[in-house]
Amino acid sequence: MIIQDKMALIVGGGQGLGEATARYLAELGAKIIVLDKAKEEAERVAQAVNGTAITCDITQAQSLEDAFNKLSSLSMVVNCAGIAPALRMVGKEGPTPLKAFEDVISVNLIGTYNVMRLSAALMMKQAVSEQEERGVIINTASIAAYDGQIGQTAYSASKGGVVSLTLPAAREMARFAIRVMTIAPGIIGTNMIRNMPENVQNSLLSQTIYPKRFGFPQEYASLVAHIISNPLLNGEVIRLDGAVRMNTV
Repeated sequence: MIIQDKMALIVGGGQGLGEATARYLAELGAKIIVLDKAKEEAERVAQAVNGTAITCDITQAQSLEDAFNKLSSLSMVVNCAGIAPALRMVGKEGPTPLKAFEDVISVNLIGTYNVMRLSAALMMKQAVSEQEERGVIINTASIAAYDGQIGQTAYSASKGGVVSLTLPAAREMARFAIRVMTIAPGIIGTNMIRNMPENVQNSLLSQTIYPKRFGFPQEYASLVAHIISNPLLNGEVIRLDGAVRMNTV
């Protein structure tokens, strides 16, 4: 798909991977819609890329449906919204409250699916020639889907769900000329990582292989752009991790 002049929805675009992707695609000529739960952050990024900001909670069906009712067309969707709390199943005070697990699944998995279903429905309405694609949907999983650490049962489960829905979604959308891909990032130097205690950051750095550093959000954004531009990439999950395989802690 040609990125120039196409409409791109960046979910969770107010910071981190989403912000980097919004800025990168804007540089390539895309028209950007920044969707985020944080109003000020969404507006800040949208202003920077001469785009549009939408404030929305992706875990709420009606809220997201209202947001999509504002859109007339859509060619690219990048799902970056997510949360990553450290939750042991059993803590010092006993079993972790079930709601804590439900919250992670609600944002990372149900929220992703919520965006996908509405994006696909909107893309399917677009008239294109036989050679044209109607759309590309790119989700964000994590290497925790494959080798999650202690305390990542909820996070790993949510991202494993994103990994698992990639191929069946791609198969379903194929006859409508819509591709579905997923990126599983490793240790990317977003604020979530930079705000961790120094000893935790050093532990994570010690597990990196090559390059021996945290990934840059722009490297994620660059992969997004390549996926969009390469029509043979479909139904697959790409690890973006510099060969990292996480230890148990």
